[in-house]
Amino acid sequence: MALEPWRTGHVIRVENETKNTKRYWIQVPELTFFDFSPGQFVTLDLPIHEKQNKRWRSYSIASWPDGSNVFELIIVLDRRGAGTNYLFENVTVGSTVTFRGPQGVFTLKEPLEKELFFICTGTGIAPFRSMVNHIKNKGIAHHGINLIFGCRTRETLLYYDEMKALQAVMPGFRYVPVLSREEWEGRSGYVHPVYEELCADKRPANFFLCGWKGMIDEAKKRIMDMGYDRKDIHVEIYG
Repeated sequence: MALEPWRTGHVIRVENETKNTKRYWIQVPELTFFDFSPGQFVTLDLPIHEKQNKRWRSYSIASWPDGSNVFELIIVLDRRGAGTNYLFENVTVGSTVTFRGPQGVFTLKEPLEKELFFICTGTGIAPFRSMVNHIKNKGIAHHGINLIFGCRTRETLLYYDEMKALQAVMPGFRYVPVLSREEWEGRSGYVHPVYEELCADKRPANFFLCGWKGMIDEAKKRIMDMGYDRKDIHVEIYG
């Protein structure tokens, strides 16, 4: 597959999702339609280093194909990282960014023949937000979708109201947010017991994991210990 060319994107909107997470809407003026598959990512070339490959930072696309030339990224600030510090301090409405994409194979394969388990932490929710909305908008047949999202506290839940509203209107979609550092009305602890409980009957399932390496490594082991095959597990590692 040929690499996509480098393009110039215009930042047309920026919003704070949490105190250390921002949403960026990027328009691609040279295209009428920015086409991508839900789950793919783009690579930004940021002016943070002399060496080109040390300037590249990749982020999953958080929006879904909608016929426009605009896509959304959601980015959490890493105070030790040059890339996110640059974005948070310098990129505002009217800024331009150089990017390449879409890229990646962390995507759904139709038909969706098994129940889907989307397991994520932090901004790892981005590709799954794209997938779920795409499935709903296109009326794609499925056997159930479970979005299990882990973060530390209520204030760090990303897209919470949107996911609750989507669950209310989308048949077969279950949203389970889990907080590891706070007791609340929902689930507390970690994501792992949730999918273990739901899959206790060893139902046919495909597992998509996105987030930090530690969570993914533990989830892969637990899922295979439950008797699932490695080919049932698909991963996208952050950091």
